[in-house]
Amino acid sequence: MLSHSALIYQSYEGRSGALCEGSGNWPIERPATIIHIRVNGAKSKPDGKIIIYHAFLGVIFFIQIINCGGKMEKRLFTSESVTEGHPDKMADQISDAIVDAILEKDEKSRVAVETLLTNGVCLIAGEVTTSAYVDMAKIARGVIEDIGYDGCGFHHEVSGVMTSIKEQSSDIAQGVDSFKKNESGKIVKEDLEHLGAGDQGLMFGYACNETPELMPLPIILAHKLCQRLSEVRKKKIIKGLRPDGKSQVTVEYIDDKPARIDTVLIAAQHDPDIKVSTMKKEIEKNIIEQVLSSYGYKIDSRTKIYINTTGKFVIGGPEGDTGLTGRKIIVDTYGGYARHGGGAFSGKDPSKVDRSGAYAARWVAKSIVASGLAEKCEIQLAYAIGKPEPLSIYIDTYGTGKISDEELAKKITKVFDLRPGMIIKELGLRRPLYRQCAAYGYFGRDDLKLPWEKVVNIK
Repeated sequence: MLSHSALIYQSYEGRSGALCEGSGNWPIERPATIIHIRVNGAKSKPDGKIIIYHAFLGVIFFIQIINCGGKMEKRLFTSESVTEGHPDKMADQISDAIVDAILEKDEKSRVAVETLLTNGVCLIAGEVTTSAYVDMAKIARGVIEDIGYDGCGFHHEVSGVMTSIKEQSSDIAQGVDSFKKNESGKIVKEDLEHLGAGDQGLMFGYACNETPELMPLPIILAHKLCQRLSEVRKKKIIKGLRPDGKSQVTVEYIDDKPARIDTVLIAAQHDPDIKVSTMKKEIEKNIIEQVLSSYGYKIDSRTKIYINTTGKFVIGGPEGDTGLTGRKIIVDTYGGYARHGGGAFSGKDPSKVDRSGAYAARWVAKSIVASGLAEKCEIQLAYAIGKPEPLSIYIDTYGTGKISDEELAKKITKVFDLRPGMIIKELGLRRPLYRQCAAYGYFGRDDLKLPWEKVVNIK
C-alpha cells in the first residue's frame, strides 16, 4: 500500500519542506515545527516511531525517524466452532460427564474414556481405576437428552448404549502414581509433589490482547455464534432448529490487528418443513448481528454471510456423521491461531498432562498478557511419563514482550510450579469441572469460572 513516508515541516520563515525516502537522520536547515505526516499523499501517522532531538518550545532542530514507512500487511484468518449437538462434541460431553461423575465420588480416580456415536448407537470404552461406581449408560443418555436429541434422528431413550471398560495398565500406574492404599484398595494418601506425568507429550497455551477474554478474535466469535445458535433453538426464538450446527469466522487483520469481519458461515440443522429463507434472515438478525455487535464489529458492505450453503441441513447429529471423542481439539483451544500438541482433553482425569498441562500453559500465558508483560504469548510445556518436572518450557512473545523471552521463562519458573501434581493442587482440578466446557471451548470462557482462567500478577 505504501513504500515511503514523509515528514512535512514548516520553518519560522514560512518555508515548507518534506523529509522522505525511507528512514534515517535528517538535520533541518532552519528551526521547524511538524505540520503533519504524509504517507503517499494521505495524512496519517507513520508505521514506526519518530524520535525528536533538540526540541525547545515546540521548535525542532534535528529529528530521527525510525521504521517510518513500509507496506501495511493485510491478512485473513479463519476459525470454526461447533454446537453441543455436533456428534464429535456429543462424544466429548459424554466422556467428560463420566469423568465428572467419577471424580465427584473418588477424586483420585484414573480415567481415560472414549465415546463413539453413530446412527442409533453409543459406545463407551476406556480404562478406569476407581473405588466409585457410576452408571455410564445412564450418564450418556442424560447428556444426549440435555443436548436435545429426542427423536430428530437420534433419541436418548431408544438408542443403544454399550460399554467396555478395563483397569488402567499397571505399567503406567507404577510410573505415575505415588500413594498408599488401604486394605480395600482405596488410595488413602498421595504425594502430589512427586506425581508423575500420566503420559509423555507436549502442550501449548496461548493468550493475546485481541479480546477481553485475552483470546484470538476468530475463535471467540465462532464460539459465541454457536452458543447463540444453541440458545435461540432452546428458547425457541428461532423455531424449527435442531441440535447440530457449526460456525466459521474469517477476520481481516491489518498490521496484525483485527480490522473487520470478512466472512461469517453458519450451518444450522433444521426441521424438514421449515422455510429456509425465513430461517436465514432470522439467523442473520438474531445471531450474527448480535454476536458481532457485542464485540464492536458489524456486517459491512464487503462482509460475506453464508448460511446452510448446501441448501438444507435436515439430517445431522449421529444420524448424519459418526462422532468420536477428541476430534475437535482445535475448536477446544485457539482455533488454529496458536499451535497444538495433539492431545485431546475430554475423557481424561487431570493426571493426564494432555489436560492439566494444557490448562497450566493457558494459565501462564494469560497471566503474562494480563500482567502487561506482552501483547501475545505462547507457552510450550513438555513432559515424560512418570516424571514430575517438565522436560522443557518454551515461551514466544512474538516480539511484543517487555522483557526478553529468556528472562520471562526464568521469571515464570519462580512463580508457577508446573509439576502435574502441583498444577492439580493449585487449580483444584480433581472436581467436576469438565462437561460444562466440553462444548464452546475450554479457554476464554467468561460465562464460567474456570480455575485456569484466573490471572496471577507477574511482576
